Parts: sequence; C-alpha cells; structure tokens
Amino acid sequence: MRQPAAKWLLPLALVWIAMLPPRAAFTAEAGGTILLGVDATDVQRRIFRVSQSIPARAGRFELHYPQWLPGKHAARGTIEQLAGLRFRVNGKDIPWRRDPLDVFRFVLELPAGTRQLDVEFQVATPQASDAGRIVITPDMLNLQWEQVLLYPAGQRVRDIPVQATLRLPEGWKHASALRAAPGAAADANPAVFGTVPLEVLVDSPLFAGRHFRQVDLTPAGSPPVVLNIVADNPADLAITAAQTAIHRALVREVYAALGPPRYDRYDFLLALSESLGGVGLEHHRSSENSQGTAYFRSWDEAVTDRDLLAHEFTHSWNGKYRRPARLWTPHYNTPMQGDLLWVYEGMTQYYGLVLAVRAGLVPGEVMREEFAAVAATFAARRPGREWRALEDTTFQPIVTPRRPLSWVSWQRTEDYYMEGALLWLDVDTRLAELTQGRRSLDDFSRTFFAQPASQGWVSTYELADVARALNAVAPFEWERWLRERTTGLNQPLLEGVERAGFRVEYSTEPNKAIADVEKSARRTDLGYSLGVVISRDAVLTEVVWDSPAFKAGLATNTTLIAVNGRAYSAEQIKRAITEAAAGGPPVELIVKHQDRYRTVTLDYRGGLRYPHLVPVAGRPDGLATLFAPRAVAAAR
Repeated sequence: MRQPAAKWLLPLALVWIAMLPPRAAFTAEAGGTILLGVDATDVQRRIFRVSQSIPARAGRFELHYPQWLPGKHAARGTIEQLAGLRFRVNGKDIPWRRDPLDVFRFVLELPAGTRQLDVEFQVATPQASDAGRIVITPDMLNLQWEQVLLYPAGQRVRDIPVQATLRLPEGWKHASALRAAPGAAADANPAVFGTVPLEVLVDSPLFAGRHFRQVDLTPAGSPPVVLNIVADNPADLAITAAQTAIHRALVREVYAALGPPRYDRYDFLLALSESLGGVGLEHHRSSENSQGTAYFRSWDEAVTDRDLLAHEFTHSWNGKYRRPARLWTPHYNTPMQGDLLWVYEGMTQYYGLVLAVRAGLVPGEVMREEFAAVAATFAARRPGREWRALEDTTFQPIVTPRRPLSWVSWQRTEDYYMEGALLWLDVDTRLAELTQGRRSLDDFSRTFFAQPASQGWVSTYELADVARALNAVAPFEWERWLRERTTGLNQPLLEGVERAGFRVEYSTEPNKAIADVEKSARRTDLGYSLGVVISRDAVLTEVVWDSPAFKAGLATNTTLIAVNGRAYSAEQIKRAITEAAAGGPPVELIVKHQDRYRTVTLDYRGGLRYPHLVPVAGRPDGLATLFAPRAVAAAR
C-alpha cells in the first residue's frame, strides 16, 4: 500500500538533512569555500574555460585532479583534456610541478601571506569520438563537474564546500540536481548554484541545450521527479501522453520494489542525440542518459534499449545510497575496489530489465526473449567461464577502459552485468521457492536499501551484509552459495530460468530481442550458429571461441566479401547457412583482412539457431509473476 504524503515527506526531509554536514563543520576543516566558475559558451570549439578561487595558506600546497569517480569503476579522470593551467596568488604567477609518480597531483610552494589561490585552465573536450566521449555539440552539452576542477589533496570531499557558477550560450536551458543559490533565479545566465560539499557537486552533473523540455513524473506524495530532455531537434522532444504515463509508472514501480527514495528530488537527464556521446551513468539524485533521436518518435523500435532509465534510476538505491564498502572512498584519488560489482551492477541490471517490463517500457514477450538471449550467451557463447570467474570480471574496468577485445567470448568482459542479472534471477526465484511464493527479492530490497547511512550520505556494505539480509527473508546458506557462485569456475547459471518454469531451446525462428538489436544496430548476429557477429559494413565484430568460424581460422576485423560466389549480404549468408543444413554446399566465404584475401569453407550444417524460452510442462510461469506490476497491487 502506498503511504500518504505526510508519512513520506518528514522521513525524507530528515534523511536529506542528515546527508549534508553542517556548513560550519566542513568549512572549518576545508578552510573556506572554493569558488568555481565555468564558461561553457565556446560550443563550436568544444572548450570549457575554468576559473577557481581556492582558500590556501603559505607553504607546500597540493591539488588533485579527480581520477577515481563513483560509477565509473576505474581511474577514468580525463586529465589529458586539461590545458592552459595557471596559478596565481595576489595576481602573481606561481610555478607548479606535477608529481612524477601521480600525474593527477600538482605541487606548489605558496608565498607568505597567501590566503587564496586563483586557478585558470581550459578543458579541451574531444572533437571526435576516437579521442574520447563527445560532451559538447552546437546544440547541447553534458557537464560532469569532476572534469572542470582541482581540489586540495588530503581532505575528504564531503568536507570541502564549493559554490559553482556556469555561463551557457544565450537561450540555452539546463537541468541538474543542483539548486540555484538563495536569491538567484533558477533560469539566470550565468547560473549561480548553492554552496554544497564537493561530494554533492560531483554527484550532480548537468545537461544543457538549445532544445529543452521538462516532464513531471512525480507520484502522489513523493519528492519531485522530473524528466529533463535535451535534443538535437525540437521535434524529438514530442513525448506523448501514453509515453509520459509509462515513465511515471516506472517511478511508481521502482518505489514498490525498492522502497521509499533516499533523495529530496530526482532529475532524469536525457539526451536524444546522434552527436553527443552515449552515456548511462548513475547519481544519487539524478542520472545521465542518452538515447537516439527517435526515442519518442519511433517508440516501437530499439525496444530492448528502453531499460536504461530503469537501470540508472535503480542505482539511486543500489550503488549510490547503498554501496560496496571498497567502492566508497574519502576522495577521488583513492583507488576503488569493485569485487562486489556483481551486486552493485548485477542486481541493478536485473532490476532494470524487470522494472522496465512492470512499467510498460518493454513488452513482456520481448523481455522473455531477452532473458533467453542472455541465458544462451553465457551457456553457449562464454567459454571463458572455464578459466575466469564472475568476480574476476569486476576488475575488467581497470584492466581495460572498454576497448574492443579480440576474443570477448574467451577473454570475458564486464560480465558482472548480464551474468550478474542471471545470478539475481536465481536468487529471486530461490527466495520464492524457499517461501512457497510468499517472498521475493523485493522483500530483501525494501529492507536492505533502508539501512542507515554510515559514510556521509552513503550506507556501505560487505558480502556478509547481503547474506544477512537475504537470510532474514528466507534462511539459506546464502554467503557460502554466493561466494561459490561468484568465485567458482563454470558455475551453474540456468537454475533461475529453470526455476521460473522454462528451459532454453534453439530454433530457426528469430529471437525478438536479438532481432530488435540487429535492426537498431544494423548488424547480423549469427553467434549461435556460425559463431560470428557482422557489422553493417560486413566486418566481423565478434568471433566466438571454438565456434565453426573460429575453427575455420576467422578473426575479428575481417571483412566478408562474398558468400558462395555471390556478394555478401545478410540475406545471402543466412540463405547459405539454411541451404547447407538442407544438404546443399557448405558455406564458403571470400574474406579480406588488411591487404590479404582468402577463401574460407565452414564445416557447419546446423542451420540458423536462435535461443528461446520454452515452458517446462507442469511448472507455473514464474516470469509472468515476476513481470506483473507491483505498484497497482500496492495501491489497492
């Protein structure tokens, strides 16, 4: 049952007040407030111009440029974009040097009488995607505050007060979880924001654009929830009443599953763009999200991408408020450890999929096919599970910054997302089995995410805390089981699917979720037959280890020229696979790798294969129960 407004608002207000340290306390420790000014008007050259005034004293003074950022799971500070750095005291330039063993640290010697250090620099953001993510276009920008500041070394970021101002191109509007300073107009340019701890500033990114729209998603009795949209073109902002209702339903479904929010306001930041770099990044009171320009206009296309907002919204509870202990650090230049990312991201991935169906963002029949594809991928297209455990994939963000891998099926990538989702399906269905259907993962979540904060506005946890909360729902050897499942090799991963009443089978009938991705990404997925994925440009982007294609000597970055004597096309290669299965000639390819051409014959007669979930006779449909909306039932 949904609580009346009066019962929600007082506890929420108290939670938010508790999150922010008293002004006097953090001002005294930090020595005063940092003033940060950002000029973002140079959108044609994609340059942020930054000025800072930092309270400082005479003697050795060290500053950090942020390196380890929450939600990025690796040292991804964009220090390579910093340029034109100058320091001044009382108008005089101060020499600086970089720590040779820590290039994110700057060392200065400040003269006697210093009270304030003035800093100027520019952030030369990427001009092309091969240099990094595009964050400024002629029509919009995405400002992540950690890119445009330095901060005193050796202090907790929650103890450093910052007051920021931002100048935008004329006529642009912005959205952020930050609020305007007392007495400042919300739509002023430059925008003047209230003083907040550095921890809050960095957790409050900003979207701004020429074409801007806000949509209220606030449920009755809830803190405000707003969908803020920027787009390449004004026509892309046209959200219908039905689409608005679905996004409002998402908020209600998340509350029903995870419990009351831990924020005073939430802002979805959504960019509909083919020019701005893609993003899906969580924050406590907001999230950065991007979709194609046709997100609203072509609602029936790219359906499987529509779990993004559900995923990032869930993170406000899982990952931002409750966080693995070693992913919380006192400042942004302490290394983070992600060994529990299979909880932080894996459970969030699971909830993102499930809640997208409950809200109506994704049709249930498509999500069934999505679960079939995920299950089949890890059962048949991840032989790397033989040597690399799920927990070890949580270190992948540090191992490589999401660059393409030559043999992703064998090397493994950030599998804690999708294999983690299968793990939490197993947990959810196991809870239901242990309690004869009376309890579910939602019961765990509403308790687990309500624990009191332990570090500022964050409540940290260890594996033992997860196991303890699960045991409170349904007694079981949870800690032992979770440890085995995440650290063991080739662990069972289809038990959740089977407990939900299904098994994975293959047929020539296309999988709806795979077909949706093929259409939106303009690629051809033959991963369950030949063992390849082919781009729109006829290039192999994946070759599954030990697949027929692998055994024939094919590798990624190979271009397909011809199939059985005819020019390559998706239709032609599918036809060749089907004919080979019916006793026709084998699939023969002419391929090009760099400047070499060769002919390759694939010994494969299994035909086209796509995974589907097939009901197990005599078992109830657990997915129907799982996908059923909760908010409607709670309101009765």
